[in-house]
Order: sequence, then structure tokens, then C-alpha cells
Amino acid sequence: MTKKRIFFTGGAGKAGKHVIAYLLEQGHKVMNVDLRPLDHPGVDNLVADITDSGQMFNAMSSYTGLDELEPGTGVPKFDAVVHFAAVPRILIKPDNETFRINTTGTYNVIEAAVKLGIRKIIIASSETTYGICFSDGQTNPNTLPLEEDYDVDPMDSYGLSKVVNEQTARSFQRRSGFDIYALRIGNVIEPHEYADLFPSYLAHPEVRRRNAFCYIDARDLGQIVDLCLKKEGLGYQIFNAGNDQNGAIIPSKELAATFFPGVPITRELGEHEALFSNRKIREILGFREQHNWQKYVQQGT
Repeated sequence: MTKKRIFFTGGAGKAGKHVIAYLLEQGHKVMNVDLRPLDHPGVDNLVADITDSGQMFNAMSSYTGLDELEPGTGVPKFDAVVHFAAVPRILIKPDNETFRINTTGTYNVIEAAVKLGIRKIIIASSETTYGICFSDGQTNPNTLPLEEDYDVDPMDSYGLSKVVNEQTARSFQRRSGFDIYALRIGNVIEPHEYADLFPSYLAHPEVRRRNAFCYIDARDLGQIVDLCLKKEGLGYQIFNAGNDQNGAIIPSKELAATFFPGVPITRELGEHEALFSNRKIREILGFREQHNWQKYVQQGT
């Protein structure tokens, strides 16, 4: 595979730091563009604000480090943009600020990439677009499993910002013809969190209802991003980014009947197949999970 020069926003965040580590292991050159640097061997950092359009254009046409001065051939062009930077959920900033930062920032990043001719753009969307996670009260999805053709309908500022970002991506893809893929990222689990969190999740599955019992291992998310970098010619795409199974012991049909009673099941489900379906990334991108929760958690503990 051709190694790529990647412009990565938000790499100092919970998900981004693991994805960058994975991309570096694959031999890619990565510049992390964030409000704070990522302290990781081999990563270049540039402090910049995604809500400032000028900074995005400037950063995206910048050297990544002093080593790139040596050839004397000018600033190399980035091969891809991976955009993870965002206010990561509600109740961190006021709702209007969450919406402003996430939507304006994404517009600025995609606009700069397209106008600078960077033909592969991957953005972080969210499982919250399905409208369950941050809903007011306990709400049901319209159908299960949750798949990419679902009519997403969040009622919160964060989920709404991600829906807008998907439409922004679609608009820029239509005008450019470039590949722009949006990842609806499930609840990100870092390696140490299996021992910290999953015993309680398994004993009390009701606490995972708002996430539709989904999770994505941060390292498997790195694989998904790398697969998106490799996959050419898909135009505009949305992909659920989740692991194969639910973060629960209960079989899928029973899980749905217990926690989402009366919700139509649109197709046959595997015994423990995730209600937040990752079928599309398995079939189109060739995703094969490496980090199922069962490798790290003793059932019944």
C-alpha cells in the first residue's frame, strides 16, 4: 500500500490518539492539528483552531516538520484529511457553542481540503445521529438494526451538528467528485476501559440502552480509518464504525425485545450481532475486528 501524508484534526482526543498510533504503525506520515499537541513518537503537531478558516487553509498547505525543508521542492501536498476535532458531546459547552464549533469547524476543514485538491477526506460523525443517545426521555428507534440508510433524527445539539456535517460532506463531494466518507463512530472504548467499565455494563445492561449497546474499540477504529484511506472511488459514503457484537451478554433478539419493545426488526440478526450494525464496513471495506470485548472481560465477573 502507498504510505500517505495525512492531515489529522483532533488527534489529541480520546479516539484520535489511538487512531493516529495505528496509522503511524502502518507507515503513514501524520500531522496532528489540534488545540493541544499529541505527545506520541513520530507524530508531527500543529496547534490550530478548526473554527478559523484561514488557519485551516494555512495549516493544510504547511510543512509538517523541519525534515520537509530539506528536499528544496516546496511544501508537499497532503494525500488525505482525517477530521476528528469537535466538542465531543453535549454538556461540555453551551448547546449553541457545541453546534457552532462542530459545524463551522467541519465546513472549514472540508472546504480547505477540497479547494486545495486533497481527494480523500474522512470525517467523524456519530452514533448519536440515530437519536437515542441524547434524547429527552427514553425513546425508541424506528427500526433495528441501526443501519446507514436510517432516517436520522436526533433532538440534541451534538447529534444535530453531526447530521449537518454529513450533509456538508455530501455537498462538497457532489461539487468536487472526491471521496468523502463519514464515520458514525460508536461509543469509543480504550484498552484500559474494558476492565474498568465492562463488568458493570454486563451486569447492568440497561445503562447501555442509550448507546443501543454499541461500542468501537479505539484500535479497531484505527483499522477502519486505514481501510477508508485504502478504499478509492466510493464518492460520498456513510459508515457505521462499530464492533461486531453488542456490549452485552444477552442475545440480540432478546436484547431488542427487552429494551426496545415493539420496534420492528428489519432483517434476520445473528445471535449476538450488533444492533448498531457494522455490516457495511465488513462487506465494503473488509473490516475484521481484532478487539472484541470478550478477549478482555471475563463473563460473569
